[in-house]
Amino acid sequence: MPVLATKLYRILVADDHTIVRTGLRALIAAQTGLEVCCEAATGPETLAQVRKEKPDLVVLDLTMPEMNGLEVARTIREEFPETDVIVLSMHFSDELAKEVFRAGALGYVLKSDAESDLLAAIDNARHRQPFFTSQLATSLMRSFVGGNRTGETDAVQGPPLTPREITVVQMLAEGKSNKQVAANLGVSTRTVESHRNHIMHKMDFASFSDLVKFAVRHNLVKL
Repeated sequence: MPVLATKLYRILVADDHTIVRTGLRALIAAQTGLEVCCEAATGPETLAQVRKEKPDLVVLDLTMPEMNGLEVARTIREEFPETDVIVLSMHFSDELAKEVFRAGALGYVLKSDAESDLLAAIDNARHRQPFFTSQLATSLMRSFVGGNRTGETDAVQGPPLTPREITVVQMLAEGKSNKQVAANLGVSTRTVESHRNHIMHKMDFASFSDLVKFAVRHNLVKL
C-alpha cells in the first residue's frame, strides 16, 4: 500500500528584518513536518499573506511597521480563527504579555530566547496549547503564590513628562529606533538620545522594559 504523505504544518514568518526572517526560516525548515509557506515584512503584508495562503500559524514580530503586531494578531483571530499566532518580542513586561494573550495569541516568545523556545512554542501551538516565555512563567508563578515579592509597586513613580517626552516614549515603546524617532520629529538622532536618557533618569527607569511598561500602563501606545 502507498504511504500517505504527512500534511505539513504551514507557518508564515512576519518580521521587518530580513536577517531575522532568514534565521527563523532556517530554524523552522530544519524540523520535520514544518514548512515556512511565506514571509511578510509589514503588518498589512502579513494580513494579505494570511488571506492568500491561510497558514496554520503566524510567527509575528510585536513591532511591525505600518500596523502594530497586536493589531495584526487581533485581526487574524477575528477573520481567521483557524490560524494561530505566536508573538515575538525584544522586550518583556507583564503588561505586554497580558495584551499579547488578550489579542488572541497562543504564545509569547522573547527574540533572545527564540532559538531555544520557538520550536517548543510551535509544538504547543500545533496542539492548541499556550506557551509562555520563561520570564512570564516565573511572573505568573509569583502572582499565583502571593504577588510580587520584590517590593515593586504597580505605579511608576516620577515627575510628569512634557508633551515632547510623551511623544518620544510613545515612539520608542512602539519599537521605533532613535533614528526613526528623529526622522519623525525632524530632529537629530543625538537629540532623541538626549530625550531618552533624560526620560530614563527623570522617571527612574532601570531598563528599557520599564519605559515600555510605563507606556502600556498609561495608554501611550496603541495595543
